[in-house]
Amino acid sequence: MTDARPPRLNTGSHDLPVSPALDAFMATAWAATPLPADLRVPAHDHTPARRARLSDAFPGERIIVPAGELKVRSNDDDYRFRPHSGYAWLTGLTGEDQVGHVLVLEPAGPEGHEPVLYLRPRSPRSAGHGADGSEFYRDRRYGEFWVGRRPDLAEAGRLTGLRTEHLDDLAKLLTGPSPATRVLAGVDPALDNATGRPGSGADRQADARLAAVLSELRLVKDAWEVAQLQLAVDHTVSGFEDAVRALPAALRHPRGERWIEGTFDLRARAEGNGTGYDTIAASGAHACVLHWTRNDGRLDPAQLLLLDAGVETDTLYTADITRTLPLSGTFSPVQRQAYELVLAAQDAGIAALRPGAAFRDFHRAAMQVIAEGLADWGVLRIPAGQSLREDSGLHRRYTLCGSGHMLGMDVHDCAQARADAYLDGVLEEGQVLTVEPGLYLQPDDETLPLELRGLGIRIEDDLVVTADGARLMSGALPRSVAGIEEWMGTLLG
Repeated sequence: MTDARPPRLNTGSHDLPVSPALDAFMATAWAATPLPADLRVPAHDHTPARRARLSDAFPGERIIVPAGELKVRSNDDDYRFRPHSGYAWLTGLTGEDQVGHVLVLEPAGPEGHEPVLYLRPRSPRSAGHGADGSEFYRDRRYGEFWVGRRPDLAEAGRLTGLRTEHLDDLAKLLTGPSPATRVLAGVDPALDNATGRPGSGADRQADARLAAVLSELRLVKDAWEVAQLQLAVDHTVSGFEDAVRALPAALRHPRGERWIEGTFDLRARAEGNGTGYDTIAASGAHACVLHWTRNDGRLDPAQLLLLDAGVETDTLYTADITRTLPLSGTFSPVQRQAYELVLAAQDAGIAALRPGAAFRDFHRAAMQVIAEGLADWGVLRIPAGQSLREDSGLHRRYTLCGSGHMLGMDVHDCAQARADAYLDGVLEEGQVLTVEPGLYLQPDDETLPLELRGLGIRIEDDLVVTADGARLMSGALPRSVAGIEEWMGTLLG
């Protein structure tokens, strides 16, 4: 017998037919559930000044900053959404419900710009709203029953202090004559298409400058931002303590690195939005891979564990800390020798931090120590001074990467800033950055003595530049050999 029913195409895995009776029933008898009238985003009082600074940079131009779109992980399963940091910084909105939303700074004559937030408001739950009328229970991507409640337009306006409009109205704004427009491109493909991005070379240059300025405006943190970063650091310290306490179980597990990763990530998810980046839990020679995130190795008590991890707060500020720990609880003589060289390099880098210092000074200071140490060991077979010249750099075989970066809402914060404002610039009070020199002595490197091969060591801390130097924000975690051994002993009993 042939089935005469028409085929149902492009259905989600949980999609079932909805009868007219059920649709009508779903549109009735829902109680009002308004958000508290006094609820505000945590950064509410700080965002107007941020928007004003961006407005001043582009008088008379329309500025469009999207939150971003969902990205498919597998089939009909999306990655957890995190709004773009520039959008979150300007609006204070940091939640998973910001998918597809767009901030527009519309030119408003001598007054600068009027900020308008275009968003997908809460779906109505009553009949007579067309397709929207059933979205709340039928749409697996945006429906309230599937992914949670969104604010309505009025609630979003109270939360942020912004004028709000329905996202559907953005298309009208973008049609017809318009002022010169800059878009934070590459964040929302649909918006890029609607605005003709990538367009002409002039458009690309204009958009690149917007991305650069938005990064540069975030280089110096205000007191509220520094407090958020300190909160991220404090939670990260707790996560490192959890990881040490979990070592006995991790040492018994065939993929102990993942046991440590999961232990830290539990703390990050419980205390904040999650991790600010994929946790690196690298034991033995895996620590020589700078961004080892497979974390599938067994732990060996004779080896070291490099743990690089950071909690991201609900306001999207992240810590970034690394400790290299002896899995036995005690450094061997060779491990101690290598560790103390890296520690000395980090101390030199930290000492170089102060307002007015070149950004690259702390890296140069750390590399001076590393190169001299490698030369003293006989590993570097030319004088340290010669290796440190720009036309040489042979010591980099064993250390490779830079010694730190800006930190904030992104783990590698403000990355679109122009070189003269960041990499080739000078430090300012209120900037937050990491200092993280390392040695990565590859297991197959025949320039090394056998006892050094396979050692990977990094020590990374978060610091805020102060009027006369820098404050170590992550000082609650010990850095010295003796301090680490005592700390681990206390936690492990």
